[in-house]
Amino acid sequence: MLDERQAADARLWSKSSPTDAWRWSQPETPLTRFLGGTPINVALRLFFLSLVVGALLMWLDIKPADIAQDALRFIDRIGSMGFRAFRDIGAYLIGGAMIVVPVWFVLRLVNMRGAR
Repeated sequence: MLDERQAADARLWSKSSPTDAWRWSQPETPLTRFLGGTPINVALRLFFLSLVVGALLMWLDIKPADIAQDALRFIDRIGSMGFRAFRDIGAYLIGGAMIVVPVWFVLRLVNMRGAR
């Protein structure tokens, strides 16, 4: 008979298929689920990937400052084209919302009252 600690330790060992060897698996936490692995493993992967990408960029003679300047120039060109289209879309959105939102709200109130 196993005590609780031994039972918890036994659950941490898993065998994914009959041909695989027994391997240690850590309990999954929200952080590891979000990162896609333990923080140390993710940091190491990002470090080596950054090293490879940085070497490739230097080989192609592309500098990070050039990328930032090009992004700013791109935003300036969009701004110089004019944001009138975005203003028009915003006006349509506000005009439609003035009708749609109150109707939706009244319908929600009616449905809540009927559900009781």
